[in-house]
This record gives sequence, structure tokens and C-alpha cells, in this order.
Amino acid sequence: MPQNSAQQSPKVHMISLGCARNRVDSEVMLGSLLKTGWQISQESEGSDAIIINTCGFIQSAKEESIDQILSAAALKKDRPGLKVVVAGCLTQRYKSQLAKGLPEVDLFIGTDEFPRLPELLAAELPSGSVFARRTHYLYNEAMPRVNTLARHSAYVKVAEGCQHNCAFCIIPAIRGRLRSRPLTSVVSEVEQLARDGVKEINLIAQDLAAYGRERGEDSLLPLLRALAVIDGIEWIRCLYMYPENISEEFLELLATEPKLVKYLDVPVQHGSDRILAAMNRGVTRAGLSAAFAKLRERVPGIAIRTSVMVGFPGETEEDFQELKQFVRDQKFDHLGCFSYSQEDGTVAGRMKDQIDEETKARRLDEIMRLQKEISRANLLKYVGLEVEVLVEGPSDESDLLWQGRMSVQAPEVDGVVLINDGAVRKGEIQRVRISDAFEYDLVGEVVDGGTAASHPHSHPHQARGSELGECPIQA
Repeated sequence: MPQNSAQQSPKVHMISLGCARNRVDSEVMLGSLLKTGWQISQESEGSDAIIINTCGFIQSAKEESIDQILSAAALKKDRPGLKVVVAGCLTQRYKSQLAKGLPEVDLFIGTDEFPRLPELLAAELPSGSVFARRTHYLYNEAMPRVNTLARHSAYVKVAEGCQHNCAFCIIPAIRGRLRSRPLTSVVSEVEQLARDGVKEINLIAQDLAAYGRERGEDSLLPLLRALAVIDGIEWIRCLYMYPENISEEFLELLATEPKLVKYLDVPVQHGSDRILAAMNRGVTRAGLSAAFAKLRERVPGIAIRTSVMVGFPGETEEDFQELKQFVRDQKFDHLGCFSYSQEDGTVAGRMKDQIDEETKARRLDEIMRLQKEISRANLLKYVGLEVEVLVEGPSDESDLLWQGRMSVQAPEVDGVVLINDGAVRKGEIQRVRISDAFEYDLVGEVVDGGTAASHPHSHPHQARGSELGECPIQA
């Protein structure tokens, strides 16, 4: 293990890019380094190693990853002992190209070899060494992990890889086919998180509804029932569930189990049957509409998040207008939109009639302007109501406010509740009276009393924390 000049424990700075699943990988890497004597630094300055956990899903994500790598490598001019490590999806996908094109990088490590990071950093390896074998890695509860989301909230990844074959997606090639963790492993991890003070569990996978199905099992319901009886856990959130895999039994449990928050993230990608077929999504617009109608009927008050794509090859203006109408009809509580990215190794990447970037940008802008209107109309229904809010801490928007989330708001990707008055308690679920609604956020005051936390402007350094205090990951 490298030592700095003062022979102190070496410091590592982590930059984690991409999705929540990537974030869990970053947390596992940090945990393994912490266990082997490294300190985790909030800043790149003064660090002995900088790790960039990359995303390789679409072009914009790849560009962001490269920019971060070059910025870290530039620091080596004044600090020749600094080690730059490039980890994750970009390495797994472009291992040989990156090693040739980025000679400044000391170590490349793929998505399956994260557990080897401490030994690889300690070894005297040639610059540009690549470790990206396919090992079918799957993390478990015994691996050390640093929860970087917050003391009261955590992501739990229950499976790796994907069993779908969407025409636009490179994830199965990067992450491999679906492989699910044993139920006992997930339960043990959540029990430990509960002992550490976590109240909210956010379950993630490429398709959570497919958990266990590669073993011929439908394991999601037994898992949810097992997690619901764990003392200390108050909210359990299900993220990334493909609509065709949502069962009647799941809907019944979602409607009746108090700890399961009434929220689902169901990616649809499009509203045109022609484009859905070209994407190999295996669903139709009518089928999606029926699924959402059933969700809202069986689980009254449910908040639905989705993601859609514009600019898929061959998407005509008529197809796009069908997508807009679908979004308008469904009035999703939360929606993310991204432009199609032509990716080598995908079926869609070889398709004709690729859409120009200007058209993609216009269509994305139209969808998001429509969603802003829908979101604000949806949020207006909360004005005047008292709702339960998990208080996160000082606001990202202003040091004069605190912020939290209702159970129908997922961390990082959805809006928040800005708290402008009352006795707030960080990490607690409190009653908040909503007084105003904006495009994505709400405003309200705490009404359930209690001991007030310090006013945020008196502690401007305070941030969303982990077991280490402030979040040790730069997103």
C-alpha cells in the first residue's frame, strides 16, 4: 500500500458517475479500501489515489467519464506519485482502447474485479495495467461497504446484469446476464443497515421484478416480506421494474404492506407501438396503459416514475407526437427523458435512419417542458395537506432552508420538500404541512414539534452524510 511522505495512511478520492447501481459499486470499493488502511478524502487535492467509477451507457455519459479522467490525470503533473484509477462500465466496455488512449492512467479495473482493488493498488504494477475479466462478480453482505447516501437512507442492489435484449442497450454486454443475490444475503445486509440507523431502503437492480427468475424462482415477494419485518426499517422502495414482470401478487403486497412505499419506477421508453417494437421492448402502448391503469386502481395514490427516449432510429414526427400524447395522458409523477445514443455493439446502432442531434435535442426539450407542467399540476394537490417527510438535512438550494422527501419522492432523481419553518430533526420522519408547490419541489413547515436541529445557515459545511460524516463520493 502506498504511503505519503509523512507515512500516514494513504488517502483516496472517489468520483462516482452514472446510476445508483454504479454508486453501490463505488461504496463497495470504498469499503474495501477503508478496511485495508486507506482514508477516504472529500477532495482530490492531497489524495494519493483518485478513482473514477465510470458510466458507459450513452455518449454523454462516456464524455463525462473521459472529462473526469483527464481532469484527474492533469493533477499528476504536480504530483507524480498520484495514482489514477479508471473503474466500472467504461473500462469493461473499452478496456484495450482506453489503455492505449489514456497512458496517464495507472490502473483500469472492470465491473467484475472490484474486490481486487486494494491488492492492485498495493502492487507494483506497470502503468496502464488492465484488469477486466468476466468473473460473474456479485457482491454480498460480507463485503465491507461505505453507505454514502445518508445515515438514514441506503441503496441495496439485489441483482447484477440483465435478462432483457433491448435494441438500444449495451448493459447486458457490459454487466452480463441476470444473476440474483441469495435472499438471505440481502436480508442480512438490510438488517445491518437497520442497526446502523438506516430507515429507508431503496432496492435496485436492472429489473427488480426479475429478481431470482434466472433460478426459476419469483423471489421478489418473499424478499419484500422478509424485509418488512426488520425493526428500524420504515420505508422500502422498489426501483426499476419492467411492466411485463409486475405480478398481481406484487400489487396486492404493495397495496397492503405499510412499509412498502406507494411508488414505482417503471421504464417505458416510448409511446409508439412501431418504435416499441423496433426497440424490442416486448410491450405495446395499450399494454402499458392497461398496466398503469391497474397500478393506480390497485394501489390508490401511487406515484409512478418512468423514463422515455427520443430520437430512436426511424422515429418520425408522428411517432414522437404519439410519445408526447402518451406522456400527456399518463401524467406521470416523475419522468426522465434522454436522447438515443448510437452505440457500437447494439442492434439499434446498426439501424438505418439515425436521427440528427438537433432533432433529438428539440424533442427532448418538448418532452421536458410538457413534464414540467404535469409535475406542477400533480404537486398542487399536496398544498394544504400534512404529509410525512424524511428530513435529509440542509437544502441544496439555500443555506436558509432544510430539505426532505415524501415517500413518493426517490432520492437523487425526484424533487424534494423544502422546509422553511419548524423544529426539524435530521434523519427522522416528520409531519410537514405543505404551503406551496413548484415545478418539481414542494415547500412546507414541520408541524409535529420536537427538538429543533441547528439552523442550517449556522453550519454551512454540513452535507448529506454517511457513516463517515460527509458523503465521501463526488457524483
